[in-house]
Amino acid sequence: MLEALRVACYTLTHNRWYFGVRASLDFILLTSQPCLEYTPRKLIHLHKHLLCTERTEDFIDLKQYFKFSSSLRSLRKNMDVSLLLPPASVKGMTDLNQELFQKKIVVPHVIVKNSKINSALKCLKKHLLKIDKLKPVRSDDSDPDKRVVLLNPLLVRSLEDIEEDFGNICNEGDATFLSKEITLSYENWKAEDILKAVLPDNQEGAQSYSIIGHILHLNLREHMFPYKALIGQVFLDKIPNISLVVNKTNNIDSTYRNFQMEVLAGAGDTLVTVKENGCTYSLDFAKVYWNPRLSTEHERIVKKLKQGDVLYDVMAGIGPFAIPAGRRKCLVWANDLNPVSYDALVKNCATNKVKDRVKCYNLDGHEFIKSVLKSDLLEKWQDSDFCNDIHITMNLPAIAVEFLSAFVGLYHNVEGIPHNPTLPMVHVYMFTSDVAEDIALGMVAEHLGYPCYVEQMLHKGDEPLKEHTMAGDEQVENNTEQSSKTKSQNSFGGLRQYVQEVVNIRKVAPNKIMMRVSVRLPLEVLLKDADTIEEPPCKKIKEL
Repeated sequence: MLEALRVACYTLTHNRWYFGVRASLDFILLTSQPCLEYTPRKLIHLHKHLLCTERTEDFIDLKQYFKFSSSLRSLRKNMDVSLLLPPASVKGMTDLNQELFQKKIVVPHVIVKNSKINSALKCLKKHLLKIDKLKPVRSDDSDPDKRVVLLNPLLVRSLEDIEEDFGNICNEGDATFLSKEITLSYENWKAEDILKAVLPDNQEGAQSYSIIGHILHLNLREHMFPYKALIGQVFLDKIPNISLVVNKTNNIDSTYRNFQMEVLAGAGDTLVTVKENGCTYSLDFAKVYWNPRLSTEHERIVKKLKQGDVLYDVMAGIGPFAIPAGRRKCLVWANDLNPVSYDALVKNCATNKVKDRVKCYNLDGHEFIKSVLKSDLLEKWQDSDFCNDIHITMNLPAIAVEFLSAFVGLYHNVEGIPHNPTLPMVHVYMFTSDVAEDIALGMVAEHLGYPCYVEQMLHKGDEPLKEHTMAGDEQVENNTEQSSKTKSQNSFGGLRQYVQEVVNIRKVAPNKIMMRVSVRLPLEVLLKDADTIEEPPCKKIKEL
């Protein structure tokens, strides 16, 4: 381990070793090899710490890892990490040929009497050769009273490597240490090992995928297209319970939230049943939107709801917000423009026994807000017995923020509004180019009629001076680059006081971040005269 770390120093005062946290490539490769089946938990912890730390001035106490240093040093010196990986000759293969994955290797093994096999396995557990569909313990063809135990050649090169644990059994003559040749084949490697061996080096591959029922969904980059048939077949062969592998061929349609796909391998329809957060959903994956990677976010929002709360789900899809909310005994108004999503929503409400608490609509989002939501919210405000919270979810990241303008002036000149009504909490999703809060908040501010600049234009003579901008022009970009990654103090004309949180949901693609802004809908926005709303200040300022 001393040889695998770049910086080391010894402090006599504290009588401990401290190591710089920047690891060499040797150490990273060593501890991350998939063929190293046995890795001590403490070593895994250390590896994660090293990968997550970038500053060389950070130090960690590695005294607890000393007992692994000897074996690591020996392993690094002697191992060929490619030994248990697919043959290098398959690199660049576009048509899958399983026969070309055959590889002969020499592995150490011990022959043990049946009477001693349990003791032997206890001693050799961490040294066993563990590869898919390869039994490390097998009968000895030449002697039925003995067993052959295959050992990992990366961990064991000679009897000395196991003598400390296994020496007593060998000394008693109950075991023999030998080497033998075995043949590995396509069936012995995982999908990730095969794809890493085949696909081009130093390029983003096809390791990321989603599983929806019996469908495995990929979103391959263009440079992977020549290998897409092979990629599909490998996943079909290696991932259990999968009968269809598809690849997205275009962006998600903003109207109905579905996309075109191509079949890479397998056969069958796209009707699936999935489970998420205790609910069951049936859907046609080719016609509606479903992303299992959003399950945590769905749960995060639902946990904000209490029994008796109200949820207006403007872009409900098949119900990942609406149905769990109904199960929490909330009152839900769920809407989706896609007729196929609407049908699935109605069916899923019945399946999960919440149809008496979830009302479903098939309307445009603007129309839903200006009719159904407007009418029911006013009733809630006028009900003196209603004392629960009100939430609005708008999960259509491509355009959801644009629907915020439907709330501007929604109750202008409407009678019967109480003096201090319960303001709805809006959870609106969007795509941004950066994780900076100002970008997401600026988008919300613009569509609610607030200024996108905290400081208005300041004039010194005839030259305008720009203080802070939402997106950042070249003139101020360098000054705000460092602060753009932190929480902003920009007020956006007073909107910030209503903001509960800004959350980075996930990175969809380079320069494409899915964000959520949770904000109380200001009463001044709802009562504003929509006919007098001027062009958003951010646009006007850019023209000056």
